[in-house]
Order: sequence, then C-alpha cells, then structure tokens
Amino acid sequence: MIADFSTIVARDMGIRRGGRWILRPTTFGITSGVVGLAGPPCSGRSALLTTLATLRRPSVGELELLGHDVTGPAGQRAVRPRLGLLPHRFGWAAGVTAREYVAYAAYFKATPKDAVEAILERFELTDAAELEMDMLPADLRLRAGLAATCVHRPDLVFLDEPLGSVTDPERDELIGLLRGLAPAVVVTAPDPAELTGWCDRVFTIARARLIESLEVSRTWSRVPAGV
Repeated sequence: MIADFSTIVARDMGIRRGGRWILRPTTFGITSGVVGLAGPPCSGRSALLTTLATLRRPSVGELELLGHDVTGPAGQRAVRPRLGLLPHRFGWAAGVTAREYVAYAAYFKATPKDAVEAILERFELTDAAELEMDMLPADLRLRAGLAATCVHRPDLVFLDEPLGSVTDPERDELIGLLRGLAPAVVVTAPDPAELTGWCDRVFTIARARLIESLEVSRTWSRVPAGV
C-alpha cells in the first residue's frame, strides 16, 4: 500500500517520447529517505528524474509531490520552492567563486543572505569559498553544487549522477552528505551497484519498466511497479 502521506506518489504514471514508452505506466509511493534510480544512458532514467522534478509532465497517469498534484501548473508552482535539483553536468559562469555561486542560488530562491554562510560552513566550504569554481577539485565543486541546491532547505532533492566524477577517497564522506540533504532524496547512477548499500531503496529502469531491488528495501510502503 502507498503510505497515508508520501513525498512522491505516482499512479499509473507513464512517459512516452517519439511514440514509444520511456517508462510504462507504474504506481509507487516514496515517503522519506534516499532512493536510488539506476539505468544506463538512454534507459529513461533521466526522463523519469526530470518528470519527478516537474521539468516535464507525465504522458499518462498522476504524479503528486509533497501532497500536491503536479500534473498541472498550480501544483507545480506550489511545490517548486520546496524542491532542489542538481543536474549531472551543472554549469557556472567564468570567474565565479564558490561563495558567489551559492549566493546567486540563494538570491534566485529568495533565501536570506545569512543562509549562504551557514550552508558554506555546513558543507565545509568556508576555506575554499573565495576560490573560483574552475579551480576547485571535483569533490569541492560537487559540495558547492550541493550547497547551492540546498541553500533554501528543500524538502525533496533530485541529484543526477552526483558521484560520477568523485574518486573513492572522497566517496564515503560525500555519501554521508547526500543522506542528510533533505527529508527525501532521489539520486541516480548508471549501475545499481553504485547505489546499493547506502540508499534506502534502489530502482532500476529496464525495457521501460521500473523494477525495485527488494534486498535493499527497508521501511517504505509502495505498490509494485506496473508491468
């Protein structure tokens, strides 16, 4: 059963592109924690993530986020201030420092200025705040991206392959950060093995079907994905 309150609820939701199914109609609910979404390039993983993040509408079915129907503009306007999204290849202007990058995100999201210093400290970026984004190593650049994504304290965060450019020595520490970003986090990776062991649930998209790895499921209630 879907929980009485779920952060994400999809009912018979499907995604089509170019006359073919990217995701066949499926039903599931997510309450809280970290959910992984795995699939190789062109599997439909990115299409599902952008749909959940309200950047595209489902082709069929219903989608609710944080208690709002987001298949229409009213629901999208209601939830977007409570969402955070970090694309896989997020960009920045030349010459922008880490502090400026986060401050711009705070301004865009109408967040008080004192939130910038707080989030820089939280992500251990204070000492690197005056360095330009181009000069930062991959792990600190990711921290800056996460800080900008979460400066407004979102309730639901979407991360597209955040660990793709991070080496093993920094991976465990960054995973700890990802788990504490928001009450609910959706994170993608090409291989489910990259998500197993630290995500509360892991889904894989295969042949336009959403399949859950039951061995990593813990406390979340859901209806089995449509087949």
